[in-house]
Amino acid sequence: MSDLYTTKQVQELLQVDRTTIYRMLNDGRLTGVKVGSHWRFQKAEIDRLLSGDDQNEDPDLSSVRALPIHCIQSIQNVFGQIAEVGAVVTDLDGNPLTEMSHCSEFCALIQDSPSGYQACLDSWRELAEDPTSKPVFHQCHARLQYARGFIAVKNQPAAMIIAGQFYLDEPESEDREQFIRELAHKYEIDSAELLEAAAEIPVLDDRTEAKIGSWISEVARTFGDISTERAEMLERLRAISEMSSID
Repeated sequence: MSDLYTTKQVQELLQVDRTTIYRMLNDGRLTGVKVGSHWRFQKAEIDRLLSGDDQNEDPDLSSVRALPIHCIQSIQNVFGQIAEVGAVVTDLDGNPLTEMSHCSEFCALIQDSPSGYQACLDSWRELAEDPTSKPVFHQCHARLQYARGFIAVKNQPAAMIIAGQFYLDEPESEDREQFIRELAHKYEIDSAELLEAAAEIPVLDDRTEAKIGSWISEVARTFGDISTERAEMLERLRAISEMSSID
């Protein structure tokens, strides 16, 4: 077998989707080489991941590791469905920790493009850099609105819940069409397909606009409470394990 794997082969070996591969490339968990417009990955690098010997893991990420992602994903899915917004939990650098919930077709098309996905990461990172404690609306690279709430673990910000993929006001049709065609060209997406998906982007009504900030804050607080309780439980179990190992 070749010492280089394709993206599809890595997906099959790691049992993850292509978006996760791009995310791992961006956050340093995975390294690869670009051959033309395609990524290739060394066999030794994938073997390292499969063996669990992750030398790139940051030892200061204990707060993030305390997040029970499976539980958070389920709650996030319900929140996105009820609020009718796209939702994702990221670390403080804007790197997703969960899969996007209630993702619009428009955003799915953009995130399926490597350069489009990177633009989304950059927009989410800007949310983390905003010092405002309460959720406020931000416009992303695709001119959609997002807001975020910080998730605190043991009183320290550890992650964010981001909700968005909507307009606050209906954009001018001619201007929007031109802008979306430019996005499609930039991210190498079929323009007709992207325009059709853009027609389904919701405009937030006044009631939802007024409530969305408090909803995000409440979900963030809930995630923080769950994660803090889990972190404290893990610390107790670790202490018990260390005591039991003493001769």
